[in-house]
Amino acid sequence: MMPERADPIDKRSRPATLRDVAQLAGVSIATVSKSLNGRDHVRPETRERVLRAAEKLNFAPNSLAQGLLTGRTGTVGLLTSDMEGRFSLPVMMGAEDAFGTGSTSVFLCDARGDAIREQHHIRALLGRRVDGLIVVGDKTDPRPSLGHAFPVPIVYAYAPSDDPRDISVISDNVGAGSLAAEHVLSCGRRRIAYVSGDVTYAAARDRVEGAVQTLGAAGLELLGGEALYGAWTEEWGRGAIRTLLARFPDLDAVLCGSDQIARGALDALRESGRSVPSEVAVMAHDNWVPIATQARPPLSTIDMRLELVGRRAAELLFEAINGEGRGGIHSVATKLVTRGSTALV
Repeated sequence: MMPERADPIDKRSRPATLRDVAQLAGVSIATVSKSLNGRDHVRPETRERVLRAAEKLNFAPNSLAQGLLTGRTGTVGLLTSDMEGRFSLPVMMGAEDAFGTGSTSVFLCDARGDAIREQHHIRALLGRRVDGLIVVGDKTDPRPSLGHAFPVPIVYAYAPSDDPRDISVISDNVGAGSLAAEHVLSCGRRRIAYVSGDVTYAAARDRVEGAVQTLGAAGLELLGGEALYGAWTEEWGRGAIRTLLARFPDLDAVLCGSDQIARGALDALRESGRSVPSEVAVMAHDNWVPIATQARPPLSTIDMRLELVGRRAAELLFEAINGEGRGGIHSVATKLVTRGSTALV
């Protein structure tokens, strides 16, 4: 009895090769390579035959071989100065999610705010022949550009580059301030104060700017004519509210530069016997869920959509790697999250 003829490929014993695909499709190995890499000079019907053969054999191209053909390694560098940061982590997570969708591997480095360490990491990443870099800032203030003498594209996320020719992705903090003001106005509030954070932070100033513009368009201004700037803490929020109540006992809304400040504001209003939100509405920023949802009452706030900032940075890096880079600052719109600290009247 003659033994059964073995299949050309035993997929259980070894992965399919270019030669196997060529044999099944009835073409040369060179034609298989050209077809799989989208090269010209391959007839459509031939390319289709090769693709069907590759699919039937579960052929997975060797990434190193593809890199030699395309000049790419399928890797990118993600450089941050604050891996433990409240804001940089969501940006990095969004970028990594996008890279995973594109089957790109990520080398993650933390410069810890040290310029020398940053340069060391950049050299190491370039030594690994990454296809591009994303540099994630630890706050929203513009950071020094790394320059344009690099062999790969660079995208700056969260903190924009100070060079307008670079590609930067940020949350729209001016728009966030405007959105917060629009919400308390829609709740029927007109005696509105603003308690912000550290005035040296661009985010603090930008959020106030957006709120002032929106109030101005409604024929209003902040109580006292300006925002109160201080620290990004609950303690500052409590102290600022006591000051505001002493000066403006009839205030009916407080815009706060962060969730921490807003939670301190809630404490001070409760201590003064003011009901939130029936007497005073409190609006926050950042949507730091452990803070915002555990406040009493839970905080209405502006979500900065930081993961989307990271994802958009990854998308722009992909475009730049493909020679379609678009310089300038790309803003991601923020989102209103309503909870119990504000209410329509």
